[in-house]
Amino acid sequence: MSIKNSVGIALPKTIPVSLPQLAKMIDHSLLHPTMTDAEIHSGLEIAKTYNVATACVKPYSIAQAKSVLSGSTVGICPVIGFPHGNSTTQIKIAEALAAISDGGAEIDMVINVGKALGGEWEYVTDEIRAINDAVVGAGAILKVIFENDYLKQEHIVKLCGICTDVGVAFVKTSTGYGFVKNEGGTYGYEGATLRDLKIMRESCGKDVQIKAAGGVRSLDDLLRVRALGVSRVGATATIAILEEAKKRGIGKEVIEVEVLPVPEEGGKGVSSSEY
Repeated sequence: MSIKNSVGIALPKTIPVSLPQLAKMIDHSLLHPTMTDAEIHSGLEIAKTYNVATACVKPYSIAQAKSVLSGSTVGICPVIGFPHGNSTTQIKIAEALAAISDGGAEIDMVINVGKALGGEWEYVTDEIRAINDAVVGAGAILKVIFENDYLKQEHIVKLCGICTDVGVAFVKTSTGYGFVKNEGGTYGYEGATLRDLKIMRESCGKDVQIKAAGGVRSLDDLLRVRALGVSRVGATATIAILEEAKKRGIGKEVIEVEVLPVPEEGGKGVSSSEY
């Protein structure tokens, strides 16, 4: 049986999870442009303490991440072409290779959004393929960030097809910083939505994993996206998510956990909170 949440996406009533499984879904995000080295250090300690999948860092923080995360199973995930994706393909490749050489195991790369919106799919395909080939050849994996807030459904579906054909490891919803200017001059942002995540899971091949970023702020958010087939999330709320899991009795052993529907006021996305 399944339940309907407020955005009309069917979710199972329960899913089997353990605390280690939830922790290893998280790329702990340390990407805000104003973060000091001291703040990044604190964030890396959080990533290490909670044994998440990776710490997602800006390239200059890789050395710091290697030092703090030494001896742990937490990977280092640098971002490139971040957050707007407007570097040339050659610069993105150089940035990715430098990041891998410095210690990055997973690379999160932003597509050229303008080229996608302009329908220049040959450019988009060639860029993703060239960067993926370079990253895989250097011994790492690539996550391709779409920035869904700027895109229509047909763009998302097309990008999923391209990434499946190229054979990337992950597709990712958002940077967390893709703010869209509204008519009144204010800026809005949805980030990861259940609608888009469902489209991405259905439009990608089975070997392409899905990463949700932007708005995954609670345990319930994490459980909902996992129920849709998401295997990784970008999050800053790691402590809140995993401490809530402990409070609900989720531990080392796999148990069935309830997946709650999205509250009516949160119907726009996974969560109404910022990345």
